[in-house]
Amino acid sequence: MKAMIVPRYGDPDVFESVELPTPKPGPGQVLVRVRATLATPPDSAIRAADPFIVRLFSGFLRPKTPVLGDMFAGTVQENGAGATRFAPGTQVFGCLSMETGAYAEYITLSETGPIEEMPPGLGFNEAVALVDGYMTAITFLRDEARIGTGTRLLVNGASGAIGAAAIQLGRFYGADVTGVCSARNTGLVRELGADRVIDYAKKDFTTDKARYDVIFDAIGKSSYGKAKRALLPDGLYLTTVPSLGIGLTMLGQIGRRGGKRGKLLTTGLRPTAIKAKDMAFLVELIGKGALRPIVDSVFDLEDMADAHRRVDTGHKVGSVVVALPPADLIEAQG
Repeated sequence: MKAMIVPRYGDPDVFESVELPTPKPGPGQVLVRVRATLATPPDSAIRAADPFIVRLFSGFLRPKTPVLGDMFAGTVQENGAGATRFAPGTQVFGCLSMETGAYAEYITLSETGPIEEMPPGLGFNEAVALVDGYMTAITFLRDEARIGTGTRLLVNGASGAIGAAAIQLGRFYGADVTGVCSARNTGLVRELGADRVIDYAKKDFTTDKARYDVIFDAIGKSSYGKAKRALLPDGLYLTTVPSLGIGLTMLGQIGRRGGKRGKLLTTGLRPTAIKAKDMAFLVELIGKGALRPIVDSVFDLEDMADAHRRVDTGHKVGSVVVALPPADLIEAQG
């Protein structure tokens, strides 16, 4: 099978196209023909080993797993022994839990893992884009912040994949939602459900008069030190990006009750069973019309370097999809 690998850390040009053996599904596993995957900021961080801390879990000198990619949409090709949940030919989507490997034509995973049948009417590109962002945002907002009716929520980076999912989840849970984005994306963010939108070029939300119960920094461009000025007395700042600052903040909060807090979550390390439940809930939300996919751009597998370059600009809107086979065939077949 064809795969794109990262043989060493570096810029997007480090990707190499190789032929690898097609995996065989083990007991309880399914073999999935990948039809769409994603280029994401976490993938980019691993590829570049930036921040340096990623080497602690991805390999100090070189990537331990050279095939990146977590999220996928595709077709079940074969069942391993005892696997009966999906018939061959079923269109599925999901993520690889604590592993990677979706930058390839085939993957295997447990049939009880974070994998679900694609809802009717979705193409592969749209399905994988729905997984992106949601799997992070749901943990921050539902599980950690416990947002609900009337929660004053601000989402920084509201037009990115995680931010767009957060805006929609905020609307679903009845929060009062403010989105921060560039001027060109204010219309989209309002359409997704934001009650108010701040153009970051014109106003700094950390120095504005408004105060929030939850500030979700979906892109890690602010900090707790700055954002705490915009928090209510028991407000919570959440970030997706590790830094020394947030680490020291969390250490300083140990044993403290109440007051303003800052926190980093590592959602990719959640147990497989929890991710599987989150995927099942995603299908429910899609059925209720609570989430819509936002696709920034579509690249072919061989153009993975260009897909990562797009991610590295920091200006993508929604998800950067990587299609297998080439994009034109995906749209015709999917």
